[in-house]
Amino acid sequence: MIHEATTLTISIERPWREVYEAIWRPLDFPKWASGLSAAGLQPEGELWRARGPEGSVLIQFTTHNAFGVMDHAVDLGGGAIVRVPMRVIPNGDGAEVLLTLYRQPGMDDERFAADADWVRRDLRALKALLTAA
Repeated sequence: MIHEATTLTISIERPWREVYEAIWRPLDFPKWASGLSAAGLQPEGELWRARGPEGSVLIQFTTHNAFGVMDHAVDLGGGAIVRVPMRVIPNGDGAEVLLTLYRQPGMDDERFAADADWVRRDLRALKALLTAA
């Protein structure tokens, strides 16, 4: 099965490596990803336990790398895993942050659009965090 996908991006006026270094750590995600709470993000071996909008989840984050890859996989329980490809890439002298959102099985148009809007809000929060003077 192939899922419908949309990639959402935001441009940030900081060098891409600087952006990546500022946000790659799992504990940095709650600073801008509104679905995660810093108090609720706890390490469990190679995974992280978090309180998501629909309850407890396990997240596997990509380790630090030289390529700006920040993929993560969210285990919702019951065998459901949501994969979230994410990258920080060069865009001129700045950075482009890309996050691909997959439509999950059974997700209607309204819910998929709402999830995309949520990601856009989080990306704007990320930009604000990194460009605040």
